[in-house]
Amino acid sequence: MSTQDILKNASTLASYNVLLQVMFRVLTFLLNAFTLRFVSKELIGVVNVRLTLLYSTLVFLSREAFRRACLSAEPGTNRSWRQVINLLWLTLPLGVFWATLLGCVWLWLLEVPDPQTVPHYGPAVLLFALSGVQELLAEPLWVLAQAHMFVQLKVIAESLALVAKCSVTVVLVAFAPEWGLYIFSAGQLVYTGFLVLCYVVYFFNFLGSKEAAKKAFPLQQIRDVLPHKADGEPLVDWTVAWLTWSFFKQSFLKQILTEGERYVMTFLNVLSFGDQGVYDIVNNLGSMVARFIFLPIEESFYVFFAKVLERGRDVESQKKEDVAIAAEVLECLLKLVLVIGLIITVFGYAYSLLALDLYGGAVLSSGSGPGLLRSYSCNVLLLAVNGVTECFVFAAMSQQEVDKYNLVMLALSVSFLLLSYMLTWWAGGIGFILANCLNMGLRISHSLLYIHRYFQSSQWKPLRGLLPSPLLLVVLMISAGVTAASEAVFCCDSGWLFRMVHIGVGGVCLFFVLLAVLLTETQMVQFVTTQLLPRYRKKHT
Repeated sequence: MSTQDILKNASTLASYNVLLQVMFRVLTFLLNAFTLRFVSKELIGVVNVRLTLLYSTLVFLSREAFRRACLSAEPGTNRSWRQVINLLWLTLPLGVFWATLLGCVWLWLLEVPDPQTVPHYGPAVLLFALSGVQELLAEPLWVLAQAHMFVQLKVIAESLALVAKCSVTVVLVAFAPEWGLYIFSAGQLVYTGFLVLCYVVYFFNFLGSKEAAKKAFPLQQIRDVLPHKADGEPLVDWTVAWLTWSFFKQSFLKQILTEGERYVMTFLNVLSFGDQGVYDIVNNLGSMVARFIFLPIEESFYVFFAKVLERGRDVESQKKEDVAIAAEVLECLLKLVLVIGLIITVFGYAYSLLALDLYGGAVLSSGSGPGLLRSYSCNVLLLAVNGVTECFVFAAMSQQEVDKYNLVMLALSVSFLLLSYMLTWWAGGIGFILANCLNMGLRISHSLLYIHRYFQSSQWKPLRGLLPSPLLLVVLMISAGVTAASEAVFCCDSGWLFRMVHIGVGGVCLFFVLLAVLLTETQMVQFVTTQLLPRYRKKHT
């Protein structure tokens, strides 16, 4: 396969993965909204935080190092797929080991939920651990599919598995809510079972076919996927095995940093199970905006900056026209995400209670949920600015600077865990969001300092993008006051008529905010209409 073909297939796979993530978020969003009407928030907390953490920890520690090692061989090198498959089957006994160890921790060392509120906790731990081991049965097939760029198999398999899981969960929640955690355990087992089934069915039909022969696929029949020793060669490739061990040592730290909040909640008991459920739902709800709006901007323009600027060279060493374009784009992007973030912050404060009441009813709107979502609205602003500043910084930094910054990121991640623990004892679930805000603030400060130094000796000042127009600030402050007063008067215990009035007030305020944007932020508006919207339309036609 040529380099261009690999690049094309990788780009296609990336696009499919984005679609898969969007579908996963939307279905999870709808599933949570439905289940909240039938089960308690304590049960949701145990499922979404504790049991999901058990599953994700098990599969990550069992397979991540193997995936990275077995997929890292350079194209064209002589690799023995027989040895690679034998090595990949070690994920299964490793998964059994982690399932046993983590199952004991989850059953005997962690606080056990009240069986009246959260029934069947013990069997659910065993079933979630079993689902993780079950998923590892497909690991050799998954690596084969990824290595040979079967770009549609992953998205089809995970889509079918997710739909099956949601269907089973919805039916059982609606007709047998008294089953408690058995409902979600069944859904998880169906999910991993469908994944394995899809990969087995695909390779059962593919192996030995004309298409496999045309592609010179290294396996001939489905039994070749089973482990066995080939004549004249070792059981496994020891070079890949030692590389797996190197990656395995990194897996612990990566997993802790990725799931830091859940580990703090699970092992340190800083939140009740009910508060954990509310926090997880609010976190997913708030992060949808960041993932659907800011993440595509960040990913797309990282590529732009990386192509326009020469990495590791200062402004004087770059082409002036390239630097001018990069500075103008950076300024417009900063202004765009700042305006969007300010709008979300202002209207998120006044409409968090209504949004949660519509989404999850009194379960979410009567407790800590509104305060969490209001805090997350402020966090979205920092996420937006951090995404754009870091995408520029990482595109402009030299390799040595990137390596140094990775150490800074490690220190910030550790400090985030410590801050999460301390602030959560003080402020409950909001403490996690405050820790995130402080972490993002430090990262933004580092990026702004780098950008300031980068353009210091030039005529361009892209950081002006962080200064919205005075008129826009005034309109936003007035809107914040009006919508907050509207919430106090009309929301949310006075019936649908008053809620519609509250929504109408917000609509009028948003109209004036957008009008102020059109009148005062002309450079940004022109950038959006001439650059972003044509790209979006081209991408979706």
